[in-house]
Amino acid sequence: MDRILKAARTSGSLNLSNRSLREVPDDVYKSLDAVGQDEKWWEAVDLQKLILAHNNIESLKEDIRNLSALSILNVSHNELSRLPAAIGELQMLKSLDVSFNSIAEIPEAIGSATALVKFDCSNNRLCFLPSSLGNCLNFSEIKASNNNISYLPEELANCSITKLNVEGNKLETLSHNFIASCTMLTELNASKNMLSSIPESVGCLSRLIRLELHQNRLSSIPSSIKGCSSLLEFYIGNNALTSLPAEIGSLTQLGTFDLQSNQLKEFPVEACSLHLSVLDLSNNSLSGLPLEIGLMTTLRKLLLTGNPLRTLRSSLVSGPTPALLRYLRSRLPTDEESAATTSMKEDVVSMAARLSLTSKEISLTGLGLDVIPSDVWKSSDITKINLSGNSIAELPSEIMSCVSLEALILSKNKIVEWPGVVLSSLPKLICLKLDGNPLKEIPSDGFATASKLQVLDLSGTAGSLPDNPAFSSISELQELYLRRMQISAFPLDIISLQLLRILDLSQNSLQLIPASIKGLTSLTELDLSDNNISSVPPELGLLEPSLQVLRLDGNPLRSIRRAVLDRGTKAILKYLKEKLVEQ
Repeated sequence: MDRILKAARTSGSLNLSNRSLREVPDDVYKSLDAVGQDEKWWEAVDLQKLILAHNNIESLKEDIRNLSALSILNVSHNELSRLPAAIGELQMLKSLDVSFNSIAEIPEAIGSATALVKFDCSNNRLCFLPSSLGNCLNFSEIKASNNNISYLPEELANCSITKLNVEGNKLETLSHNFIASCTMLTELNASKNMLSSIPESVGCLSRLIRLELHQNRLSSIPSSIKGCSSLLEFYIGNNALTSLPAEIGSLTQLGTFDLQSNQLKEFPVEACSLHLSVLDLSNNSLSGLPLEIGLMTTLRKLLLTGNPLRTLRSSLVSGPTPALLRYLRSRLPTDEESAATTSMKEDVVSMAARLSLTSKEISLTGLGLDVIPSDVWKSSDITKINLSGNSIAELPSEIMSCVSLEALILSKNKIVEWPGVVLSSLPKLICLKLDGNPLKEIPSDGFATASKLQVLDLSGTAGSLPDNPAFSSISELQELYLRRMQISAFPLDIISLQLLRILDLSQNSLQLIPASIKGLTSLTELDLSDNNISSVPPELGLLEPSLQVLRLDGNPLRSIRRAVLDRGTKAILKYLKEKLVEQ
């Protein structure tokens, strides 16, 4: 033990985990006061990292205050029943892990440790969290799962929380004001509680990437969910949902949607516009499905078992997803059958025209239109036009008069030529979606006609990219979607996009990722799934911590062990960074 303590006074780090300790050795608390005569006191440093995990420690002494330089303290997996108030005197403490103990109460004094960033108190006996935690303004991650917590202190809203895990508690509500204030949240896990409703303020969580609410008592999802525009994964299985709001179709980034074991009687047509890869509808009350689900070509897994489906053969329900999607597409109405709906379409067009005068938006989706009637254009102040899911081959000239237009959504149409002339007349355009169109090759200077774009989606337009696409022409780009484009080589000009946050290159034929990808320092999400990549450059690890989501599934990877891949983005980036150091 003396040898270990001496080493700690040199390194500033002490690891005493898995030593069957019943108490913390007194010399640990003494810090530099315990320097021996045979040691060079001038080389000793204060203890900054103390790991005491996986022991049988029953208490921490108030002498913990002596470790004033401590920034990391891990006493998880012990037998603690309380924490000393002196914990609040550790002004440098940034990470505190007291998980898997028997602690019944966190002292209010913890709020004096204002440098705290990460706090894990999961798997204890807590009934509440101290309100003083709101004093820790840099507080970003809290894990309090598997306790007996019945409410969250409003003061936590003062913090910059990005990840909150309160799974397995006794929460009956999430405060409207609390959720409205947590605008930095990227991950929220409130599964296995007693929640009966989701606050309307959930729409304020525009940065939320992962939302877990399974095993609660939820009967509805508020329409404000459309505000969660960054949501990638939504788990709300094992609840009491009977319906979904139409606004769920606005979650354009959503890839995984778990709705298993609810009471859903139908799946809304509006949700068929989602670009999901996994949809779990098993064990609900569905008697049929909208045929438009067949158009969800990104779906790799659709789970339907445990529903009273009467319109589908059991072999289709339990069979492979692609076969089911093909069947549903084959049942969609032909042109002759849809002729009877002409009057209904006219009503929709007329209503859209009227609404555009006040909303400044035109939405005519999924109507099978090949032309847009001229009487739609009643206002030149339009800021958003959504014409997705039609049969439009050429853009109406009236769009060029919409000089205030910011978003132009043309997904799933029949556009062949790059609309350069139209785009050059829209000075405020920041969002362009042309995915699912039979585009010919984009001119080499095509992107220059829309240089202010922040969002560009060309997914499914195979062969449309020129040999050397000039992405540098759209230097303000933040989101770029290039799924299913038969791309075999990484477009190197993408590296020049310093503001790029989301890059989706999934379902292509990529084999190599360049080391220069480390230059995309703003990247938060990178999807490389379903390619032919056998290895990724260690330099990718340098994108941590900005890169929050990295998808590599569906590749013949040999350079990263499956155990690392299964642990997710953080583990992969850490592994790659370590490989870089080894080189």
